[in-house]
This record gives sequence, C-alpha cells and structure tokens, in this order.
Amino acid sequence: MGIFKDKALVLAVTGGIAAYKSAELARLFIKEGAKVRVVMTASACRFITPLTFQSLTRNPVATDLWESGSPYDINHISLADWADGVVIAPATANIIGKIAGGIADDFLSTFIMAVKAPVIICPAMNVNMYNNAIVQGNLEKLRSGGYRIVEPGSGELACGTEGQGRLPELSDIVEETRKALTNQDLVGLKIMVSSGPAREKWDDVRFISNRSSGKMGTALAAAAYRRGARVTLVTGPTALAEPYGVVTVNTEGTLDMKQAIEDRFSDIDVLIMAAAPGDFRPANQVSGKVKKGELPPPIELALLPDILMGLGPKKGDKILVGFAAEAVNLIENAKKKLTAKNLDLIVANQIGQPGAAFGADTNLVSIIDPSGAVNELPMLSKDDVADAILDRVVRLVEARGK
Repeated sequence: MGIFKDKALVLAVTGGIAAYKSAELARLFIKEGAKVRVVMTASACRFITPLTFQSLTRNPVATDLWESGSPYDINHISLADWADGVVIAPATANIIGKIAGGIADDFLSTFIMAVKAPVIICPAMNVNMYNNAIVQGNLEKLRSGGYRIVEPGSGELACGTEGQGRLPELSDIVEETRKALTNQDLVGLKIMVSSGPAREKWDDVRFISNRSSGKMGTALAAAAYRRGARVTLVTGPTALAEPYGVVTVNTEGTLDMKQAIEDRFSDIDVLIMAAAPGDFRPANQVSGKVKKGELPPPIELALLPDILMGLGPKKGDKILVGFAAEAVNLIENAKKKLTAKNLDLIVANQIGQPGAAFGADTNLVSIIDPSGAVNELPMLSKDDVADAILDRVVRLVEARGK
C-alpha cells in the first residue's frame, strides 16, 4: 500500500465543473490504502452529489457547518484533528480567496482554519480567472504560508476557452500528496538519476539497444523528489511518463547520455546511475536504410566509454551510486566495479531472477559499500527498493555533514 496506508485524508470539493473528477481521486486514494472523508461546499453539491462520495468512501460527507447529528464530535474541529492531510480539488477562486483572507463562514473554510496537517490546493477555473492578479496574489500568499499548490494544467477548458486552468492531472495530485506525507530528509540536495536504455544507431531505421525499461531509475527520481530533493532525470527512450516534479532530460544514445550527465555534474550532490547505457555501437553508421540482401551485412562494433568510470576520479565530495546487473559472480563482480569506478555504493542485481527481470515492477538487489559490507534486500517493489537506496544516501550525507 505504501505511503497512504491507513493515512487519514480529507478530500475537499468545491463548486467547479471539475468536481466530477474528484470522485476518481477519492477512489485512487482509497485504492492505495488511505482512509478518506469528504467535505463539500454548497456549490459543489450542485455539480456532484454527496451520495457519490459517501458510496465511494463508506463515510458520511460533511456539507453544512450547522448540520445537526453531525458524524464528527465537534464538527469541523474533530475532523481537523483527524486529518493527516487535506486535498482541495477542485479549488475555486472563491475558496482560494477565503483561505488567503482568513474567512471562515462555512464548513470547509472553518475546517481549513483549524487544520494543522499539510493542505494541498489544486486550482481549477477559467484561464482569465486564474491569471487574475488578485487570484495570483492569493496563491502566492498561500504558498508563503506553507500551503502546497499543484499548478493547473493547460488545454481546452469547460467554458470553451484555451489556456491554463484545468484541474491538475490526478496522478500529479496524488504524487504531491505523497510528498506532503513523506519525511523530507533530502531537502537541500541536488540529485541526478540516470535511467533507461541507450539506442545506438546503425542506420536511420535500426539500432542496437537493451531491455532496460527505465522503471528503476524513474522510481528513484520520483522517490527523491518526494523526499525533498531537487531532482534531474537523464533518461534514454522509455514508454514511461515523466515523473511529477522532476526535471527530465531525454537522450538517445550513450554518448548523448554521457554529455547530458557531464554537463550537469558540477551542479549536483548525488549521482545515481541506474541507466543501462551501451557497451558497444556500430562503428559505421549508415544514412538511410540498409537494404536486405541474400546475406546479412556485417556490423563492426566500436567500444563505448563507461560514463561512471570517467566521473569517479573527479567526483570530489559528491556521492556516486552505481548499478551492476550480472549473470554470474554477482557480488564479486559488483565489488570490482565499485572499486574501479570509485563509487560510494553499488546496487547489484542478478540477471534472470524471477520477479527481477527487465521491465518488472519488483527487484531483488544487494547494496554494497566500499567496506565490502553487503546488504541483501528481499524481493521488493521498485518504489521500495528506491527508498532503501535513498536511505543509504541519507546516511552517507549525514556522515559527511553535508
């Protein structure tokens, strides 16, 4: 279940057309193990019924500050004490203005004044309303007061106009809520993660590559963002969505990835090399398409540089984490790579292990440090493996007094 397991979340719904999407948001939170209660404004009830949310959450829905027989001990106060986190989605200009001005005249606004838990605000409105100087000023005031704002999306709006004002993607709202509930032990660190495969061009149609899906690197980048780091993901071609809150740099071949990493290396604190760059490339790249003949044409291969091997000698006080996927002699070969590349940690995983194959959502790894100590982890989700690796990074940072 992860971060949301048994967490108490209040989903607040205000009066905008995007209110219908909040039902799916409630379902996503519940699916990940959260206990969800819903608060609705009177305007929200005109777009979607309280019964919808009551059916989804199996909890009463709060709509009226003066309602008799309230399910909460002291109405808004007991709910505020119960909450581990609050998500307002959609958040209209009206509720944004109320919170910024300290107005408490209905259940939701009064409840928000009493909440000590993190509050995530997800604006959704007409583009001109969103760009209004007063609305923007209110949002800035909320940011400075510790409220978390998820920027609205851009595109066609319900009113027929185009621009910024769509309810943020539900996956982004969920991710920002995860961050709000996560210990921020990587704040102040700049972390770069490499991910995915490399494609080494032979002609304009064909290339040499590998089976890396990029899931491990993407999980590391997302986990580092949740824990407060400023994260850059340098990734080869994958089918994965770019992780929320992360600066993503897309590359094609190993030399592209090498250049992208080296260009940013001086400005980071930690590099986690989870990518699977190429070892070889076709020595002679062909323009156009090599035509099929009676016999396949020979492909001469040239050696590619080892990205981490080149960075190890000039790392200074940076932390370098490598990966080693091996078919035989896993720990022995991983230790050799750790020493040769001047790494602080290496993550070793055995090729061919069930559940730890390329493209799987789980991984089976051992984390090795320069002392030779081996920490063998059980089979875990790649999200949990990412957190285990970052736990070790935190220990290294603390030991160095960064």
